[in-house]
Amino acid sequence: MNRIQLKEFLDEKVIVYNNPNFIVSDPIQIPHLFTLKEDIEIAGFLVATIAWGNRKSIINNGHRLVEMMGNSPYDFVMNFSEKNSDSLSPFVHRTFNNDDLFYFLKALQNIYKNHGGLENVFATYAEKDSMQVSIHHFKKSFFELPHLPRTQKHISDPLKNSAAKRINMFLRWMVRNDNAGVDFGIWKNIAPSQLSCPLDIHSGNVARKLKLLVRKQNDGKALAELDNSLRKLDPNDPVKYDFALFGLGVFERF
Repeated sequence: MNRIQLKEFLDEKVIVYNNPNFIVSDPIQIPHLFTLKEDIEIAGFLVATIAWGNRKSIINNGHRLVEMMGNSPYDFVMNFSEKNSDSLSPFVHRTFNNDDLFYFLKALQNIYKNHGGLENVFATYAEKDSMQVSIHHFKKSFFELPHLPRTQKHISDPLKNSAAKRINMFLRWMVRNDNAGVDFGIWKNIAPSQLSCPLDIHSGNVARKLKLLVRKQNDGKALAELDNSLRKLDPNDPVKYDFALFGLGVFERF
């Protein structure tokens, strides 16, 4: 396919998957339980953090997480302390455990109390056409409190050549606003043009078959290459193609 044909093909696939039917099989269904901006942000951030492995397990554990927080994530975070940590049942998702969860709750509380909230931290360091430096600085702010070294592995650093798939996915959820009913578009200080595609094994394999990506590893360098290709197709909203690449890989076995 030439570029025009490729764009037409992918645009059609975006329409197929970028609609409310997508929600029922995706972790984004967890933040869709809420209407308050901060509830959506916190639920989305925590679910994106555990979004690796079996999709059914991710969704089940995402529901369990928000239930443990009394279905009021923001209120729970703002009132969280070690004294009421007993109200949390033991939580484990793969390598993310109770110690990690307790720190994430304290760090989120710090972000909202002392840094103006999640959107403000990410927007502060956003570059014109990239959020990767912003993610690096977000991680520094997030881990400014005393913590176990092991907990840092749950937030990737693009400046260490990570594709940071889960954070980029979370940013897509918060920023994109196309009225399709999937992404929320509740963050107004970051534009869709600044986002990067959540690069994983599915989107990476499809991107290589479509010659959008040559590099074999799914790392930060591959993400930059894929960003460049997708921005040529739509510089204003390159990450909409995440729906096409992921859908082709997971649902169509492309």
